[in-house]
Amino acid sequence: MQGVVRDARTNQLLPSVSITTTPATSSVVTDGQGGFDLSSVPTGRLTLVASKADYQQTTVAVTVDENKTTTVTILLARSPSTAAPAAPNRPSPADQAQVPGPNVTLEWHPVNAVRSDSLKYDVVLYEGSNGSSRMVLTNRRDTTVTVTGLQYNTTYFWQVTVRNASGASTRSNLWSFKTGSLPDNRFLFAREVNGNTDIYSSNESGSSLQRLTTSAFIETAPQLSPNRDRIAYTSNATGQFQIYTMNRDGSDVRQITLLPVDGYFNQGIGYHWSPDGAQLVYSSYDKLYRINRDGTGLTLLTTAPAGRHFRECDWTAQGNRILVQTVGISVYDSEIYLLNADGSGTSLAVGNLPGRLDSPSFSINGRRIMYTRDVDGFSDLLGRQLNAHIFTQNLDGSGLVDVSAGVNSSTSSSGKPLGFNDVTPRYSPDGARILFVQVNNVPGSVPDVYTVELDGRNRTRLFQNAFLPDWR
Repeated sequence: MQGVVRDARTNQLLPSVSITTTPATSSVVTDGQGGFDLSSVPTGRLTLVASKADYQQTTVAVTVDENKTTTVTILLARSPSTAAPAAPNRPSPADQAQVPGPNVTLEWHPVNAVRSDSLKYDVVLYEGSNGSSRMVLTNRRDTTVTVTGLQYNTTYFWQVTVRNASGASTRSNLWSFKTGSLPDNRFLFAREVNGNTDIYSSNESGSSLQRLTTSAFIETAPQLSPNRDRIAYTSNATGQFQIYTMNRDGSDVRQITLLPVDGYFNQGIGYHWSPDGAQLVYSSYDKLYRINRDGTGLTLLTTAPAGRHFRECDWTAQGNRILVQTVGISVYDSEIYLLNADGSGTSLAVGNLPGRLDSPSFSINGRRIMYTRDVDGFSDLLGRQLNAHIFTQNLDGSGLVDVSAGVNSSTSSSGKPLGFNDVTPRYSPDGARILFVQVNNVPGSVPDVYTVELDGRNRTRLFQNAFLPDWR
């Protein structure tokens, strides 16, 4: 009988391997080329046992025929190491690197490892600003892990612990990286994912999308302050929608109101920043309030007519005036009023027209107002719209423009597609475009955010599955 012994992983020939037989007839050691020769073995079934230091003992059953030379190959697998594994190296990001954030993929490399080592890893991440730590990977074979939701302009430290099959472990060096500055995301919107509504920010291309809220409650209707330092939004975390503010990266959340942003068809949408960002105006049932941005100084501005509630509103620095919608117990019963910022001087801007009337806002120069109306005049118990268009007009009602009709409404080459609604419009910061939501008129359809020029040209989609947008 002749044979060779090889390494099971590398297939290299192994010298100095002890070969014994059962029944015990002979014992040999492999030569420098891993070969062995057993010349005096009986015919029939025979068991070979191969042994070598640092390898697992292997038993092979063979059959020896009379007057024939039997050839066998034995594969030996290395024994699991009881020594501690080498510390991982070559981190990515490289030590002390700067990365964009807020999501970072961490990667490392094992040293002198083979598959039989069965290495597993733990990764701990430390936030340098406060020393808090969190495990981002536990007892996994992966050599990468993605960490999400990091703070901007913050130094983080991270360390990998490697463990082999015997339980021996080694820690890597402590590595660090720093996240970049907060991107200047000028767009805000709400998005519903798996039944959960949260606030997002983004640049115009969508390349710096950032999720700002993560609670199990509804966070919606985001608005960036005019001086662009705080984001206001509403949340039903207390059971009713209240106004909250936060930093632009989602940190430092503060509740501003105690009386809810609520009422007929209002649920969190009836508020707006003051032109200087120092206050907010908001509607609560039949009352219109003003409040300081820190939650102090609550002031009643005015009360709605009997049987009506205030709803959406806007505030312009030009003449220091407020535009506010009132609505009855039917959402189709709607009017838009102008008044002074102190609550005086109320006058009707848009009367109760056929179809649903929504979303009043001022142009940048305060000389025109914008709103939406269902031109089909549809009405049902659910408040559905079939054909909502964006309209702009002068304060006195003259100069009416149907933006949604587009440049050539007869061919619909530039206008709103049939079967869709244009809703919740806002002027762009330079006043040259309109930001709005286009959504199919079938209830439950997914809304998308678009921009369009003031005359209806160049309708362009920015964000999918997004609503109640803001642009500063």
